[in-house]
Amino acid sequence: MADFKSYQQHKNLNRLTNIVAIGGGHGLGRVMSALSFMKERLTAIVTTTDNGGSTGRIRMEHGGIAWGDLRNCLNQIITEPSTASALFEYRFRGNGELAGHNLGNLMLKALEDMQIRPTEAVNLIRELLHVRSFIIPMSEQPVHLAAVLNGGSSVVGEVSVDSLTELPKSLFLVPYATATPEAIHALQNAEVILFGPGSFLTSIMPPLLLPEIAEQLRQSHAKKIFIDNLGTELGPAATLSLADRIQWLHEIVGQPMIDGAITSTDVTMDPALNITVLTGRLNADDIAYRHDRTLLCTAIDELVGMLYTPQEEEIMPPFAEM
Repeated sequence: MADFKSYQQHKNLNRLTNIVAIGGGHGLGRVMSALSFMKERLTAIVTTTDNGGSTGRIRMEHGGIAWGDLRNCLNQIITEPSTASALFEYRFRGNGELAGHNLGNLMLKALEDMQIRPTEAVNLIRELLHVRSFIIPMSEQPVHLAAVLNGGSSVVGEVSVDSLTELPKSLFLVPYATATPEAIHALQNAEVILFGPGSFLTSIMPPLLLPEIAEQLRQSHAKKIFIDNLGTELGPAATLSLADRIQWLHEIVGQPMIDGAITSTDVTMDPALNITVLTGRLNADDIAYRHDRTLLCTAIDELVGMLYTPQEEEIMPPFAEM
C-alpha cells in the first residue's frame, strides 16, 4: 500500500472558505492540529458529554458542561507553544484534592461559574493562546450520553457506555439539550464536514444526537467525510466495521450523508453506500495509533479534490491566502 500522492500543498483545502470538524477527544484535536493552517476557515464542534477523569470529577462536584475535549482541542491546535499554553495544559500531581486536575479545565469551569457563556469562555482562552480557528461546544447546557441496551435497560454516562461489553441498541442524550447557535451557523456555511477520528460512540456520535445538528446535516450540501481510526478501538464499537459505523451515522441523522471516507486499511464497501474511499498510510512514526498530521492533511486535501465534480470546482473560489 503506497503513501498518499503528493499534490500541490493543500490545493483543494485552500479553496475552501469554511470547513467543520465534529468529534472529541484526541482525534478531533489531531484533525484541528493537522488543519491549523486554515485558521479562521476552520471550526470544531466539540462533544461535551465526557464524565471521566478531571472533567468527570468537576462535573460531579460542581456541575456544568464537560470541558476536557474543548481544552484538548485548544491545546493541540497551538502551533507555537508558550508559557500560557503550558500553563493551560498543566496537570496537578500529588495526592491532594487537586491531584489529577488539569488547570485548563479549572480555568474554563471558573469562567462558566462567572456566568460567561461556554462559547465565550472558549473564545477568551483562544485569545490568550493566539488560536485563530473556532472551537465550539456542541451544546452550552450540561448533558450526558446515555444508551439503551438490548434488554431494554439503560446506562447513563460516557464512562458507562465505554464499559459496555456489547453494542447498545441506541444512544440518546439526557437531559434534553439544544445545540449551540454558533455550531448551527458553522454547519450552514460549511463546504466540507469531517467526522472523527475518535471513539465512535462517545466522541463522534453525541453531537449528532442533538436534533438541530442532525437536521442541519440533512439539509447541508457540504461534502461529508468520515475519518477512520488507525486501530481497533476499545469498547463496544470494536465490533463495527467502517461500513457499519457509516450506517450508524446515516441512521442517527435519518438519511445517507457520508460522501467519502479516509482509512489506513483496505476495506470492502457496499457499492450501495456510494462512498469514495481513500486508503493509504496515515500513522505517525512515534505513536502508531495516532494520525501523522501531514499525512492526514494530505489525505483530506486529496479526498476533497476527488469529491468535487468539475462543475462544482468551477464555482469554487480561487486559492485562499494561507
